[in-house]
Parts: sequence; structure tokens; C-alpha cells
Amino acid sequence: MSAAEDKIAELGLKLPDVVPPLAVYQPAVRSGSYVFSSGQLPMVGGALPATGKVGAEVSPEQAQQLAATCALNALAAVKSVIGDLDKIRRVVKVVGFVASAPDFTGQPGVLNGASELLGEILGDKGVHARSAVGVAVLPLDAPVEVEIQVEVDDEA
Repeated sequence: MSAAEDKIAELGLKLPDVVPPLAVYQPAVRSGSYVFSSGQLPMVGGALPATGKVGAEVSPEQAQQLAATCALNALAAVKSVIGDLDKIRRVVKVVGFVASAPDFTGQPGVLNGASELLGEILGDKGVHARSAVGVAVLPLDAPVEVEIQVEVDDEA
């Protein structure tokens, strides 16, 4: 097991299996020294633990936890391409989409769930640029979706 996966276990988590695509795309692809994950929903065991809009049916705190689940799913997608999370040189960018009630403006706080988990797992390599976008609806009525872009090192 990699040091990153050891850290995931220390946090009481488990790197999940890659979430199968919902349409015609790959969970992650590599281009040169970068891996781009597709948008990852907070799937757990093949199902969404919550649906609806953040600020209405889903609390910001619950959405923050769901964003962390998305980040874990994104790491699983990255691992499926590079084989070992210790090859991650750094997380370059995180993009998050939050299905938001019309008056909800706390998208950055929701995405902190993903950002904080990446930092806990990867340390300084998990520090990244980020966008947090409020949207009307996401696939399967998911409250949040996260994609990551990482730089990898084949020397690891």
C-alpha cells in the first residue's frame, strides 16, 4: 500500500473502487505528466447518500462531507490510471460544482470538504488552485460533483 493509502486508512477511510462512468467517458485520463479526473459524484457503494440542492434538501455541512467523498472517488480514478497514488507530484486544480438552492452562496465552504481531505492525505502536494461553481442541477440530482487535475511523477 502507498503512503497516501496509508494516510487514507489512518483517517478511517478506504480508497473506493472506481465509480463506473454514467455515460461515454473515462473516469480519468493521462496527458503527459498530468492526469485529469472526470467529474466525480459522491457515490458510495454504487448509490448517492443524499440528493437535492444544497441550502434546501442538503445542509452545507452534509454537502461538505459529500465533497470529500467526491475527492476520494477522484483519487481512485487517478490511481486507476497511474497505479500508485505516491506518483502524485501535486494536485494542480480542483473544480467543484454545487447544486444550489437559489439563495445559497456558500459554494466555497462546501468545496472545502474536498480541499481539506486532499491536504490531509497528500500534505503539501495536496495544495491546489480551485474553482467552486453553483449550478442548478447535477447528474442523478447529486448535491456536489468534483474533478481534480494532478501532476504525476513516474519516478515515484
